[in-house]
Amino acid sequence: MSMHINVNHTTRLEHQAAARERVGRGNGPPAPSNRPERADSVSLGSGPAAAPTYAPAVHGGNSDTLRFETLRQLVASLLGKQGVDTKIASGESVIDLAAITPAEAETLVGADGYFGVEQTAERIFQFAVGVAGGDPARLDAIKAGIDRGFAEAKEALGDWLPEISYATYDAVLAKLDEWAAGTTAVV
Repeated sequence: MSMHINVNHTTRLEHQAAARERVGRGNGPPAPSNRPERADSVSLGSGPAAAPTYAPAVHGGNSDTLRFETLRQLVASLLGKQGVDTKIASGESVIDLAAITPAEAETLVGADGYFGVEQTAERIFQFAVGVAGGDPARLDAIKAGIDRGFAEAKEALGDWLPEISYATYDAVLAKLDEWAAGTTAVV
């Protein structure tokens, strides 16, 4: 465990607006002032320190590269903390999420990619039906589990998911409906 210090610099108006938001009074006008007064706040804590972040100009990359790198590091870190290897076997090759490039990521989430809608939906479908013992009578429980997992993923990522996630969710539900109707087989 390590000690960390967080320093935040705001103007008085920013601080007052933030305080109103915290108590649910975010609609009122800012306090009148001829000039913003500066205020610094410092908070001390123990535990893992947050990784530093840098503005794109300091980091040296454009915003898309910075977002990709940040997401890649987040995924690799989360998997590592859970004891999950960042390497995934995909047919004859291995995908290393900790070292993936933007071009490789684009290919992987493409229509025919390992993380594309169809292949990901198929893996989720096969897993969900397998856990349910292949019993179509458990369709509602399977869908509830899919809904819960999707909601948890959305919450973990700040109540936002990329469009591919929603398309995959829809594809999984369609596969489950086809399976319940007897038109899709479980492998």
